[in-house]
Amino acid sequence: MSDTDFQFYKKVLLEKSGLALTPEKTYLLHTRLTPVAQSLGYKTLGDMTVFLRGSQDPVTIRAVVEAMTTNETSFFRDTKPFNNLRDVILPEIIKAREATKTIRIWSAACSSGQEAYSTAIIVSEFLQDKPGWKCQIVGTDISEDILKIARAGEYNQFEVQRGLTIQMMVKYFTQSGTAWAIKDHLKSMVKFQYGNLLESSVTLGTFDIVFCRNVLIYFNPETKAQVLTGIAKRLAPDGFLLLGACETVLGLSVPFEALPGLHGVQKLK
Repeated sequence: MSDTDFQFYKKVLLEKSGLALTPEKTYLLHTRLTPVAQSLGYKTLGDMTVFLRGSQDPVTIRAVVEAMTTNETSFFRDTKPFNNLRDVILPEIIKAREATKTIRIWSAACSSGQEAYSTAIIVSEFLQDKPGWKCQIVGTDISEDILKIARAGEYNQFEVQRGLTIQMMVKYFTQSGTAWAIKDHLKSMVKFQYGNLLESSVTLGTFDIVFCRNVLIYFNPETKAQVLTGIAKRLAPDGFLLLGACETVLGLSVPFEALPGLHGVQKLK
């Protein structure tokens, strides 16, 4: 791939998804986009590039973005955020929402749904002795293909074994051969829809808790600030933001500050 073509895709991906490509990703770009070009009927990646330069076709651009999006995830990934959710965050939210008995949680960049369903498991266990409470979890992602998997809520043996004990698998999933489907009472707590963190999320409403983990690491500082500022507008004044283990708001001009002693947990200033 020529440097000119690399710079073209770098610009497109930054504008459409916030992904900040570096030159060492040239091979990865070529490897992932060549099958995309073939699937869309182009003889070569170069032919698709020429077409995109002249048309900015939204279907092709969406395919490019989806191909370059990393969807690595697992149930209860990193563990600590879910412990903080159960032991610290939910108790505080429960006290603050006693009047409405309603909790809203956003799983931003939800990938294939494991984070959202893990959250549903934690919340359902926490609320089992608290009648009258309701929880809505909204999962958003930029990839329509990955959202189809999330909505289905069905995973293979390898996927459920990553982060789930045998007891949890049996309790919260229905097995059919090698497939494991999330049970309906958890599935009904979660709604999945398309969402681009660079675009307005006003239609999502306000949330008490937002998960935005292992996403900011792919953005440059300006895009990180843009995304976090957008999330701040969707977070209740006393709400919580959970970031990934390697992510921080330090050095960014954003309305968040880290909570001492709770790594990765942020509150509005």
